[in-house]
Amino acid sequence: MISIASAMQQDAIKELLEGYNEDGVSYTFKEKQGIKLIFTTTADDSEAAAKKAKELIKAQPWGSVLYFQAAAV
Repeated sequence: MISIASAMQQDAIKELLEGYNEDGVSYTFKEKQGIKLIFTTTADDSEAAAKKAKELIKAQPWGSVLYFQAAAV
């Protein structure tokens, strides 16, 4: 599992990660805890999945200016 902590663009983050499915890695939204979004992932390595999620978010036009934190849970 991974968590994405962000006060803004939460719907866009959910849509982005749930729409990703490459190299056998996909994300499924599980729950919201305050400003944290919790996702389950099919990746074997949660750290790598969190890093990939961070890369995906930063690649978005709104992601480069968004303050957020991605971490393995």
